Amino acid sequence: MLTGKDYLLIVEDDLDILKLLETTLNFSGYRVVTARNGNEGLEVIQNGHPAIVIADIMMPKLDGFGFVHRLRINPETRTIPVVFITATYVSREDRDFALNIGATRFIQKPIELDDLLITIDELLVQGVPNPLEPLNEHKFYEGYRERLEAKLEQKNKQISRDEYILGTKTDEEGHFLQASLHKDIAEREELKHLLDQVHKQLEKLTR
Repeated sequence: MLTGKDYLLIVEDDLDILKLLETTLNFSGYRVVTARNGNEGLEVIQNGHPAIVIADIMMPKLDGFGFVHRLRINPETRTIPVVFITATYVSREDRDFALNIGATRFIQKPIELDDLLITIDELLVQGVPNPLEPLNEHKFYEGYRERLEAKLEQKNKQISRDEYILGTKTDEEGHFLQASLHKDIAEREELKHLLDQVHKQLEKLTR
């Protein structure tokens, strides 16, 4: 069983990024535990609270927004610092929503590892001195819906653009674009799934 605040938790579904962060933090002397989505992260935390969580936002099953909301509505986990890392949610509105629901820091990918290490050192000293009161369920899901809808619209435009470009390429030229397109389509389906779940939650809250 994990005991005390003696480890850092990385929650990231991209295996390459996960391994890079794990290796970097281990080399810097930190004990690291990893999870591949928010649900796995919550399971790890049940066995012992981490000093800091470093979490992606775009993840399957339970994404970073839902993960942080779960942490903040629980008084026992409310003060755990969470550093968001993201390549998808990068607008000012995304950042504002992340901070409003209780993210401690917000870092855009590609990650500058030196900056991440400085952030970790600062948070280990500072912690979360004045954690925000968690948003009520309705405000959280309304904001969550807005972020998902904006991201889904953006993703649809990106996919349409890449599909058009792919039609102008030879098979060899289009190989990497095709791989990127497959990833974007999978992310679009995940966004649709999350949005459907959020709509169901809002319906329950307004009955």
